[in-house]
Formats: sequence, structure tokens, C-alpha cells
Amino acid sequence: MQMSLLSILNQEIVACTRCPRLIAHCQEISREKRRAYMDWEYWAKPVPGFGDPKARVLILGLAPGAHGSNRTGRPFTGDGSGNFMYPVLHEVGFASQATATHRGDGLELSDVYITSVGRCAPPDNKPTAQELANCSPFLDREMEALKQLKIVLVLGKIAFDGYLNHLVRRGVLSSRSGYKFGHSTEYPMPHGITLLCSYHPSMQNTLTGKLTRDMFLHVVLRARQLAQS
Repeated sequence: MQMSLLSILNQEIVACTRCPRLIAHCQEISREKRRAYMDWEYWAKPVPGFGDPKARVLILGLAPGAHGSNRTGRPFTGDGSGNFMYPVLHEVGFASQATATHRGDGLELSDVYITSVGRCAPPDNKPTAQELANCSPFLDREMEALKQLKIVLVLGKIAFDGYLNHLVRRGVLSSRSGYKFGHSTEYPMPHGITLLCSYHPSMQNTLTGKLTRDMFLHVVLRARQLAQS
């Protein structure tokens, strides 16, 4: 039943046209392409979540990358963020392989589901507040379908705010006040799910050393530990 709910939801996500600016941007990227991907037929649609429907850990990102998920149609697949993240997930036992190149590459996730607060690649990686609000019902329904969640690992401040907004919409929190984003910060929430934070594995963060492999490995190991406790 969980997979059925997620399958229906993901079909609706792919068909969504609520944000004309984002749809136009995704399609423009697919026409212009990047030289390395000229032979690709870009996905160029909203990107659905991906992973284990019985997951105890949810990884929540910002939005698809223009030439990553917007090209491949799967979260963190085919770009620098995914090249950084999936080897760590594989080492910890959450991913069946260390590489993520395209939807049919054989990658499977165990005990993890990956999604984002925005489902379309935004210009300059900056969705508007209204665009994030348009996407918010999808996250609400995802959280309802993932019945066994114990940990939400947010990647970056926008994902952090997005998850707190979800908790406010659901009445779990009365407001976002008192919660501050920081790498490895964790908050046990009133409904029994723990919020765990990491810097986003963007190339801007990983190439500058703001987020190192050891830092990310530490927080992913903590997610596994909390999920198994």
C-alpha cells in the first residue's frame, strides 16, 4: 500500500505544472543542454522522490540540479552532489552501489528515501517562496506515505526550513522559532522523528571544504545509528 501511495504521488509530481517559471526553465535547459550531454534527452520535468518505501531515514534536499536530476530524472543523480553523496551512502549500507548516473543504472536504496523540497530545477538554484509553497503538499503526502520514518536528514538551510514548515502545517510544531540550522545539529521532534542536519553536498560546499567527506560520513553514520536504535 505504501508503494502504491508513493507511486500515485510520484506520477502527480511528474505531471505538475504549478510553477510556469520553473517548467519553462527546465525545458530551456533541456534544449540548450551542456556540451558533455548533447546526446542526452533531458528529463526536463519535476523530479519525484526515490528509494525504499519502508525507509526509516528520509534525506531531504533543496531541488534538482539543472544538468543533474533535471537531466536524469532521479534525485542527486548525474551531478557533483550525487558523486559526493552516493559513495558515502554505499559505504554506510544505504545504497547498493557508489555511483548514480541514470535511472536505469541499477542503484537501489535500503532504509533510505531521497526527495527534495523543490521538485524542479530553479534558476540560480533559488526557488521562490511561492514555488516552494506550491511544492509543499507533495512533501506532506510523502511524509504520510513513509510510515516507518524515524530520521529526517536535511541537506542545507532551505531543506531545514522546509521540513520545519511541514511540521508547522501538520500541527507538530506551533512555529519554527527556537530551531537553528547547523551541521550535525539534531532535534528530537514531538511526534517521535529526529531532525538531523547537514550542509548541502553542493560542489560549492565540497570543493571549498565547508563540507568534507568525513563530516558527511559522520552525519550519515549518525542517521543510521538513530534509525537502528
